[in-house]
Amino acid sequence: MENSKELRNWLDEMALSHPLVIAGPCSAETEGQVLKIAHELKDTDVNYFRAGIWKPRTRPGNFEGVGAIGLKWLQNVKKETGLKTATEVANKAHVDLALEHDIDLLWIGARSTVSPFIVQEIAEALEGTDKVVLVKNPVNPDLSLWLGAVERLYKSNIKNLGVIHRGFSSYEKSKYRNIPEWQLAIELQTKFPDLPLINDPSHITGKRDMIFDVSQTALDLNFDGLMIETHCDPEKAWSDAAQQVTPKKLVQIMEDLKIRKETDEEAGYKKDLSNLRAQIDIIDNQLIDILGKRMKVSDGIGELKKQKNVAVLQTTRWNSILGKMILEGEAKGLSEEFVLKMFKAIHQESINHQEKILNS
Repeated sequence: MENSKELRNWLDEMALSHPLVIAGPCSAETEGQVLKIAHELKDTDVNYFRAGIWKPRTRPGNFEGVGAIGLKWLQNVKKETGLKTATEVANKAHVDLALEHDIDLLWIGARSTVSPFIVQEIAEALEGTDKVVLVKNPVNPDLSLWLGAVERLYKSNIKNLGVIHRGFSSYEKSKYRNIPEWQLAIELQTKFPDLPLINDPSHITGKRDMIFDVSQTALDLNFDGLMIETHCDPEKAWSDAAQQVTPKKLVQIMEDLKIRKETDEEAGYKKDLSNLRAQIDIIDNQLIDILGKRMKVSDGIGELKKQKNVAVLQTTRWNSILGKMILEGEAKGLSEEFVLKMFKAIHQESINHQEKILNS
């Protein structure tokens, strides 16, 4: 895919004074519910009203959307409030119906992005459209698959393209519903700076009380906008109740978020510095998480050595590891001194963990 500045046309044309905001319920439930939420979002910072019409669920039996009738409700939203509309499409039939009802923004969900066949079908159905099309990251952390979906759409002469970062599934326990893996979004942003990047804190967190923090991190990382699920009565929502916020809460979040604006040289410097520091904060948290996991493995080794009455320090292995890490560090631009200090500290902490277990 060419790094074309045409990709930002739809954002530039909107001439926004704040990040793009896409908001609305996870699912369209009734026409009354949809219109009530839309009217509460009218005259706020919301640019697009979103609602799930077809809801792909992990297992059958759960609410899977109202279907095509919900598109008429979105038409009424635009008619009554003036808000542009958005919904998810997962196949050619969805695309055809969405275009027929003049939906302004279509997004491809994480479960669809994983299939090049599905994306190609959607790309062909959308060929040449001037509608905005956003691609959510695939379920698993695969940057090539994500970009591949964008490339298929771009080759179908769809210029108003962007991506949505909604986090990634993991078998590991986490405070997030979907782990952000911010470094993947940052890598995409670095490779294609003209590709609009929207953050979906609702699906990343799965919890409404975490949405502000993730949204702020996204803006600190220079994301172009946010997609936040919004419901008048979240506790009674038919899907994803825990991650939706009320329209009133959404407005408060928008007011509290710190938006970095480039007004002069000094402001530009501060913005770049804030962006870089936010990246460092993310990586530092990952380092702590990885070190914690390493020490749990050390605990397991300590338990095994205790059972077999084996000494903690294994000098031959330690020297072998240290030599290997020094070479690996040099390849990454890290000095031998730094690598020695870091791994000696890690090794000492590991010894401390094992000693504690042996002496318990």
